Amino acid sequence: MIGIMSDSHDNLDAVRSVVGLFKDADCRLLLHAGDFVAPFTARELEKAGCPVKAVFGNCDGEKTGLAAVIEHFGEIREGPFEFNYSGFNILIIHSDAAVEKHLAERNHDLIIFGHTHKAEVRKRGKTLIVNPGETGGWLTGRRTAALFDPTTGKADIVAL
Repeated sequence: MIGIMSDSHDNLDAVRSVVGLFKDADCRLLLHAGDFVAPFTARELEKAGCPVKAVFGNCDGEKTGLAAVIEHFGEIREGPFEFNYSGFNILIIHSDAAVEKHLAERNHDLIIFGHTHKAEVRKRGKTLIVNPGETGGWLTGRRTAALFDPTTGKADIVAL
């Protein structure tokens, strides 16, 4: 299982909740589509017990601090972040503005994005597109994340 989150915006309670969800689901990888905000939030992700791959969001001002924390259990970089995991070509970006451009490339099995704070799972051709919504819950009052099962190729939005 792969745990997917975005827009945690320093909400430690929500981050701790999603880490518990990911541990219970036996996630082997955690993806964060940006907007941690501060490094203290990122430290909590180490408790998930699996590697983390993440991109910076538009609210991540302390990039050096975030990178220093995450380098001990994963990696964070400017998007787009492309990699292969378990046979899936995965792309992580923060903003929804680039989704259509990357879909046109037809190179990815899974595109993860955040920024809009609106949870969605949809498919276009062979590509599954997932926005886990906002883990922090500050904007919508709804805390969400997503779980992706590489064995079935399906993703589900989960309320925290």
